[in-house]
Amino acid sequence: MSSITLPDPIAAYFLADTQGPDQVAQCFTPKAVVKDNDEIFTGRDAIRAWKKAADLKYTCTTVPFTLDLIEGVHAVKAHVSGNFKGSPLDMKFFFRLERGLIANMEVTV
Repeated sequence: MSSITLPDPIAAYFLADTQGPDQVAQCFTPKAVVKDNDEIFTGRDAIRAWKKAADLKYTCTTVPFTLDLIEGVHAVKAHVSGNFKGSPLDMKFFFRLERGLIANMEVTV
């Protein structure tokens, strides 16, 4: 997938992102929060619905290329290309991990 070594929960997320909404939801804690496009999705059911809606609207490939740890938050930059306006883009994903799962994820450009 990439030449960087991601923490297991983050690597699992990027793999699950290619597999579908159910797999993505399982990467998160039961009360996890995802912030994307100024919208907030709380809990696995909301995260599953967010991913399902995104999959219906977009097809894209995400390749992480940098990882930094900033005050307990894993900041990943990824090259994202697909059928969306402005493609390709380098996007930022911020992850807070908890007990081997993702507790919080924010996606920005």
